[in-house]
Amino acid sequence: MVALSNAREALEQIKKVRQIRQYRPDPVPEEVVTELLEVARWSGSSRNTQPWHFIVVDDREILRRISRLRPPINWVAGAPLGIAIVLDGESETSEAYDEGRVAERLLSAAKLLGLGGGVAWYGDASQQAEAKRILGIPPGRTARSIVAIGYARTARDPRPGPARGGRKPLAELVSVNRYGERRS
Repeated sequence: MVALSNAREALEQIKKVRQIRQYRPDPVPEEVVTELLEVARWSGSSRNTQPWHFIVVDDREILRRISRLRPPINWVAGAPLGIAIVLDGESETSEAYDEGRVAERLLSAAKLLGLGGGVAWYGDASQQAEAKRILGIPPGRTARSIVAIGYARTARDPRPGPARGGRKPLAELVSVNRYGERRS
């Protein structure tokens, strides 16, 4: 059992997970990559299908080519590492859910290991097809995203018109028993 103080520390770190889009050039050590992949492997999935395959991308040219799929993901070129998520392509709905779960686990694990991470969505069907071509992914498989990972240079979003930060208060997000009902 995790000691309560350690659990609270971990929870505080998980609350601080942010989409990182600017990285230092330092490579991610191989033992850290292995730890991230173990966390990904142990992520839950619908009916325990584990419908994924991971492509570790540390070739800067490949990361640059992926970053050119569409302008909002041009920041991927600056990451020293990417973990592309490839899905079996058998169940679009459950695999989309599983993809989100494993991506969030990678982001959380990166944070806990002192790194930053960001999820880049390839884009529409033609952009996804080009990503599959770049990464040598076989037909029939689904590939929509890559998780960029590295040591954060800053958490500031370099893109024009970044989203505003902060969080809505729980009172705006939570109902009790029925939508719109509050505790008295």
